[in-house]
Amino acid sequence: MNLQDIRTPALGQVLRPNVWDVVALVLIIGTMVALVYGGEQTTLPLSTLDVNPVSLDPANLPLYALRTTMRMLLAIACSIVFTFIYAALAAKSRRAEMVLIPLLDILQSVPILGFLTFTVVFFLNLFPGKVLGAELACVFAIFTSQAWNMTFSMYQSMRNVPKDLEEASQSFHLTGWQRFWRLDVPFAMPGLIWNTMMSMSGGWFFVVASEAITVGNTTVTLPGIGSYVALAIQEKNLTAIGYAILAMLLVIIAYDQLLFRPVVAWADKFRFEQTASASAPTSWMLDLFRRTRALRALTYPFTALNRAVSNLHIGFPRLAAASKGGSERQSRVIDAVWLAAILAGTGYAAWKSYQYLSATLDLSDVVTTIGYGFITLARVAVLIALATLIWVPIGVWIGLRPKLAERIQPLAQFLAAFPANLAFPVFVVIIVRFGLSPNIWLSPLMILGTQWYILFNVIAGASAFPTDLREAAGSFHLKGWRWWVKVVLPGIFPYYITGAITASGGSWNASIVAEVASWGDTHLTATGLGAYIAKATEAGDFPRVVLGIAIMCVLVTLFNRLLWRPLYAFGERRLRLG
Repeated sequence: MNLQDIRTPALGQVLRPNVWDVVALVLIIGTMVALVYGGEQTTLPLSTLDVNPVSLDPANLPLYALRTTMRMLLAIACSIVFTFIYAALAAKSRRAEMVLIPLLDILQSVPILGFLTFTVVFFLNLFPGKVLGAELACVFAIFTSQAWNMTFSMYQSMRNVPKDLEEASQSFHLTGWQRFWRLDVPFAMPGLIWNTMMSMSGGWFFVVASEAITVGNTTVTLPGIGSYVALAIQEKNLTAIGYAILAMLLVIIAYDQLLFRPVVAWADKFRFEQTASASAPTSWMLDLFRRTRALRALTYPFTALNRAVSNLHIGFPRLAAASKGGSERQSRVIDAVWLAAILAGTGYAAWKSYQYLSATLDLSDVVTTIGYGFITLARVAVLIALATLIWVPIGVWIGLRPKLAERIQPLAQFLAAFPANLAFPVFVVIIVRFGLSPNIWLSPLMILGTQWYILFNVIAGASAFPTDLREAAGSFHLKGWRWWVKVVLPGIFPYYITGAITASGGSWNASIVAEVASWGDTHLTATGLGAYIAKATEAGDFPRVVLGIAIMCVLVTLFNRLLWRPLYAFGERRLRLG
């Protein structure tokens, strides 16, 4: 018997399918069929949206759920690519950070209706007469509700890589490319996954605005759960809303079991700790694919390709050390030129905005809009403070218990995905019935969907908290307030700041939905910047839309610069692991 005779049966044994291969293949084929069927709908003429309008017949909900899920999955894929590129540039380049992080503050403060106002016509013109143009506009709107949170999370993680791991990467002489894939991405993975789940759920919060949008004379209504909910609210059909909630619940359970739970279980190996965790998250889907034989063998070439790509010797450019007088002067000159370019670009944009707005608006409009902005700012500050007091202790309690986090995960995703629009009937009826003030009682709708950014980030921080540090705290008998102040709160602080920043920006976004609530023919309006922008968008008053968005961007940026960024820098400087 020669070596060839020994190897051939072994190879045949590896490639021979088992029962798990059959089950996995059925799931893969079913997913592909669903995606192809849903994709075919995007190639139809735009006129089919009028020929077959959205119906409240529950039999249509499976197709609507498929269309909405495909849009959200495409948006999350684009968000991941954007996150890797944008966060890496911001974290690795000081000069890029000077532009990218303030720009990210502005982008997360721009309302989704603001994006839709100026992008719907653009995407429709890209594919004239095709549903695909409207689909891309919807996907882009959902993307804007997902990407900023994920980018902040990865940026925060890359800036807080433990120093001993950085020194280890230097001792192994890793290039910038290798360090990114071997250190930065693995370290950021636990927090990024939880924020991806939050972003996926956050997309549901704005899916109503994304699928059923009216900007001036342009009306686009795409088949989906969001447009189904909008029609149910318009017709005051509580039964249809119940069907929509059930469909959302089933979809969230499906992608929790089929997508997120396997990824969370897989990413547990990236936790930063010196001792093994007491219990690790599990996933039946991940176990199923790990038990396959033929499918796993087919992934070996892709695994080898991934390893080869991550090991490429690509050196990212580094800033020269400013230790010598000449180098220091050169660096200062480059910084001055770069800062001048930034200020020139900002000034030009401000001047063009002034020219556009001054043609139709005057100073009184600006003063009035700023006043609305401060009213909304007060609501956001109060609601973020309340959400912090409630969800930080709960998030820590959940995150430190992996088994509990595994059970809570789908429930938290469902609550985070619950669109504020579905709560409108309850709030509107109660406010009208008891004669309550909309200025106060519509405010909770602003935090209904965004408070989960804090919860998810705190859970991510507590889940990633090193077991050895917890054991050290136990050996020193730290309990009660000392345990919170000395151990847990410093450990989760960077994660909390990331969640608070995105929750704050999300609350500003949600104000456009929350400060104007409708139920059938009953309309309630709270005084604030969100209501101002919503009314201007509905009326197609583009100058006031631009003014409202500009004021919102300025207030959010100042709020982040004066409060969140100093806290973020403090956490990076004083509360960094390693």
